[in-house]
Amino acid sequence: MNFELPSSLGAARIYLAAFALLAPGLLAGCGEPPWNNPHPPAVDEALTYQSVMTPAPPKHLDPAVSYASDEALFIMQIYEPPMGYHFLKRPYELLPTALQDFPQVSYLDEQGAEVAAADPAIAFTRYTLHLREDLHYQPHPAFALDEAGAPRYLFDSAAAGAQFRQIPDFPETGDRAVRANDYAYAIKRLADPDNASPMLGFMSQYIVGMKAFSEELAQVPRNGDWLDLGEYDMQGLSVLDERTLSITIMGRYPQFVYWLAMPFFSPIAPEVDRFYHNPGFAQRNLTLDWWPVGSGPFMMVKNDPNSEIVLQRNPNYRADFFPGQGAPGDREAGFLEDAGKPIPFIDRAVFRLEKEVLPLWTKFLQGYYDRSGEVHGNTNGVFDQAFVVGPDGVEVSGELSEHNITMSPDVKPGIYYYGFNMRDPLVGGYTEDKRKLRQALQIAFNTEEYLNIFYKGNGIAAHNLIPPGISGHIEGEQGINPYVYDWVDGEPRRKSIEYARELLAQAGYPNGRDARTGEPLKIFIDVQSQAIGNTSMNWIDRQFSQIGVQVEFRPADWSRTREKLLTGNTQIFSHGWLADYPDPENFLFLLYGPESPLECQCDGSNNSNFKHEEYDTLFRQVRVLPPGAERDALVARMVDIYRREAVWLYAFYPRDIYLNNSWVYNTKRHGISKATLKYIRIDDAQRQSMRVLWNQPVTWPLYAIVIVLLALVWPGVLAYRRRQNATARNHQE
Repeated sequence: MNFELPSSLGAARIYLAAFALLAPGLLAGCGEPPWNNPHPPAVDEALTYQSVMTPAPPKHLDPAVSYASDEALFIMQIYEPPMGYHFLKRPYELLPTALQDFPQVSYLDEQGAEVAAADPAIAFTRYTLHLREDLHYQPHPAFALDEAGAPRYLFDSAAAGAQFRQIPDFPETGDRAVRANDYAYAIKRLADPDNASPMLGFMSQYIVGMKAFSEELAQVPRNGDWLDLGEYDMQGLSVLDERTLSITIMGRYPQFVYWLAMPFFSPIAPEVDRFYHNPGFAQRNLTLDWWPVGSGPFMMVKNDPNSEIVLQRNPNYRADFFPGQGAPGDREAGFLEDAGKPIPFIDRAVFRLEKEVLPLWTKFLQGYYDRSGEVHGNTNGVFDQAFVVGPDGVEVSGELSEHNITMSPDVKPGIYYYGFNMRDPLVGGYTEDKRKLRQALQIAFNTEEYLNIFYKGNGIAAHNLIPPGISGHIEGEQGINPYVYDWVDGEPRRKSIEYARELLAQAGYPNGRDARTGEPLKIFIDVQSQAIGNTSMNWIDRQFSQIGVQVEFRPADWSRTREKLLTGNTQIFSHGWLADYPDPENFLFLLYGPESPLECQCDGSNNSNFKHEEYDTLFRQVRVLPPGAERDALVARMVDIYRREAVWLYAFYPRDIYLNNSWVYNTKRHGISKATLKYIRIDDAQRQSMRVLWNQPVTWPLYAIVIVLLALVWPGVLAYRRRQNATARNHQE
């Protein structure tokens, strides 16, 4: 009897425990939120966009210092440069964002007198910027004032402000309108050697007086104190009134207007700069590099690189609306359904740290992240799970199709290539036999097959060094490289291997052997050390063996490869370029003679050491011409020279595929601008219902456990009850 009683009480406890486990499953089946939601409960009714940040969180959020794409993802939601881009139109279209209109451009001679646009005496170009009236900074303690109108949070010592560890700790905030001087102050910060801006070297070649201004600041003693840059004048900057400033650059450079859309031209309020120079603030990461302050659609309210970064709608953001026009096909794709509506659509964006691809992918499929691949890159890591390759190209897999997940292909405005060193004695040179040798090698390297095998089709063979979306890129029959392709049945077709062999023979290498010496033709390709043994090396070797050419791969780490490029000690090398701005000049300069490292004795971008008198002359003309028919004709001629001279072995435009859950709208990718979060719209009701549907708990094992437990303990319960009854009868008798 002493044995059965504890067993029966234990059984009762087991029943209760089993019911406690089972109850949430029953409740979840009745419409409650899923058990497995990895996000903390919502603190309010704000519409929140759920995303991720990279395993290496942003290092710099100061627009004067940052020059990384992952950092721009945050910076461009918080700040607003003078110019921006149309969200939908392609080719990419520049627009005034913080300005009333496009900058007013005037030309000056050496004496500063205004001259006509066609005057050969032009020595300077002046850009006059008129700000919108409704630009306003986000609320921030740097703008908080005391009763006397003085800054509330300026401290004489580190101890006086020690209680403030992060921006939300400050109980009071203030704000003010954006002024023209803030944009001037931001440009001066680029020149301040204390900031070590990566743009100083380039911009000082154009903005009048920037180099001298930087040298002047370098002589000013600081001792760690704040230096008010407003007290120093830069020759090329003039603040005309509270909403107007002018920037004067040397010579004529129409592409300068594109630089006005870059984050480092965003306004910086002097009082913000002063605030972050409080004693002890830098030691607690209370800096502009950690807590940006802007006038854009969002503001940073949390920055924990080990957990999450949170952006919240800026309540002071200007009037802004979804575009009413787009590129061909945008209306059919649903990208104009929100035309004319005020933006941003979301209230908050949370970027959480996810170090591994597979957990991130799983959470996306469960509906806990709104889009896949946005920060971690493309979906190559889960390609086989996400896609199937059919006759019509890449399509989403069956599971994704059932979830109504959509694809957003993104052809980046960039180009990756294997280049010839035009100074190499074997593959370089500008004679007809050298051109035919390079063209034969180009034909033998089947770029389309290479991309399908090693990039899962996520790339487009390049016929032009200017990528899609940028003026100068032409599609169709007029856009093919006629030295490598024929136009057959409405599409480009690579010329035959037989034709490549003919070109090789005409170049002096019949059947891949030197006609003079009989020695086999061997080419050398520089590759990264880790690539040796890769199947792509075997594939390349087989491609060239078709025309009798031998290949030797020369491995080196990136430091050694870079040294070889700087000294011209390469034959065939790999490289790539992503656009800074959507202008053909930003790609044509990759073959500009003076950009050769051997010419400039610097880290030039013309790693092929291409030097062509006509090309260089045309480039100098293109650089200063405004967009138009004359410029387009010159660009087309430069592209033809690039093709005829066969400067690169092969090239392709990188393409990524991003995925969107069905409740996310306005997902069109923009290859240049990162300021696209304000266009995203979320249907939260659909999101919540789909999360419940996709995360139904599997409760049958719990039922099975309860049944097993009942089967195990019920005989004991019955025995106990029988003994109790028997005992009771004995007492009665």
